[in-house]
Amino acid sequence: MTSSSALGGRRTVRVWFGQHIIAMYTAEPALAARYESAMRSRFAGLRVTNQLVGTTAVAPQAGDKG
Repeated sequence: MTSSSALGGRRTVRVWFGQHIIAMYTAEPALAARYESAMRSRFAGLRVTNQLVGTTAVAPQAGDKG
């Protein structure tokens, strides 16, 4: 069995306030999804992204709900 981290499966969750990252967390996919859910609940009005590690963080655009 191959771990997801060996396949590059770690994910980074970011919480955005406008174009600024106010929280960032990197973990295995299951933990990242759990963190993403918690951040969406806590910061309901802010954009939350969940991307593969190594992908470029793109700041939210005007009108982007994420």
